[in-house]
Amino acid sequence: MQAESQTRSPHTRTALTVLGICVLLNLIGRGTADTYVVFLLPLEQDLGWTRSEMTSVYSIYLLVTGLSSPIVGMLFDRFGPRALYTCGMAALSGAYLLAPQVQTPWQFYATVGAMTGISAAALGLVPSSSLISRWFRERLSTAISVAFASLGLGALLIVPGVQYLLQIHGWRETYQIMGTVLLVLVPVVFFLPWKRYAQGHPEYPQPKKSSTVVGRDWTVRAAMKTSAFWGLVWVFFFTSAGMFSIMVQTVVYLVERGFSPLVAATAFGFCSMMSVFGVLGTGAIADRVGPRNIVSLTFAGSITGVSILLAMSWFPREGLLAAFVLIFGICQGARGPIVSSISTRLFAGNHVAGIYGVIYASNAVGAALGSLMAGLLHDVAGSYRPSFVFSICALLIAVLPFWRVPELRDFRMRQFSRP
Repeated sequence: MQAESQTRSPHTRTALTVLGICVLLNLIGRGTADTYVVFLLPLEQDLGWTRSEMTSVYSIYLLVTGLSSPIVGMLFDRFGPRALYTCGMAALSGAYLLAPQVQTPWQFYATVGAMTGISAAALGLVPSSSLISRWFRERLSTAISVAFASLGLGALLIVPGVQYLLQIHGWRETYQIMGTVLLVLVPVVFFLPWKRYAQGHPEYPQPKKSSTVVGRDWTVRAAMKTSAFWGLVWVFFFTSAGMFSIMVQTVVYLVERGFSPLVAATAFGFCSMMSVFGVLGTGAIADRVGPRNIVSLTFAGSITGVSILLAMSWFPREGLLAAFVLIFGICQGARGPIVSSISTRLFAGNHVAGIYGVIYASNAVGAALGSLMAGLLHDVAGSYRPSFVFSICALLIAVLPFWRVPELRDFRMRQFSRP
């Protein structure tokens, strides 16, 4: 027994190392992209663009992230993590080094929008989920939830720091600092032992057949013929549309309601911190009891959080802000690891990253729609209240597949706990 434990411990350490690297890359990719929420006001004041033009930058980032996710998954399946992660980090650095030179909206769309979107996809959850699934089986949902939690942790650690830099240096100098730091990380990413990490746990060979929905070696085309695939797409799309119609303008909204910029940025960061606990908790619970009930509970929490934000349009009280941070934050991102783990289990095989990339694309496309709708509704109505109503409706629609699609309604993680 002792010898067996000793032989397994190096693999366990490697698995945890892989998980830690995925967490760090997700943190950097998403955390730096989310800093755009604190650039909105300085950019608007300096460049004089409309609110919808400003939010369109973030919408393009989200849309490009989604559209490039299937390609990222296929590139990961074909070339592995070294090339993908190195190129992603280099592109992210280039985006922020070029951003201070822009003068027109289309230049900002190309750099902070498109280049950041490609980088976030390359560093993000599509390759991470595939890599993590090679090292974890019984607690796959828990492991993936840790990677998802890093998204919130990135916003918590990076957004308030960038807000502080903005107050000292201005937006152009802040982008230059961010780009330089990321450029230093490019060779660090390149020289990691990716070949070893990509091999996976020796006791968990990558399956060529799946004993799940149909019992086959899945391809993207085959997966798209199942109701489970489109149910996951539905959940991701409408969840992101509802959540990002709120998240992208939270800081600006709170400032307009009388809170200081630093308090608003810190509240945004603490929302992300609370999401860490929510993501970790829902992933672990879903491993034991199944996803439907816990997912439904998180949707109820998100709707409650948006309702509190709506109430703050009349009563901008610190107590309501604290309640919003707690409730909305815990539920923020909580569905992501569950959808990811269901996808990697249902469609296990040689094309799992490509399949999940297509599913994840709906997440980013929905987020782009929500972000754009928030800006357009604000410009038309002169208020954020229509955005809050839009968010609540989208979240109500998003939960339906977990009650209507049999493969998702009756799904149990423990069915897939063994290789």
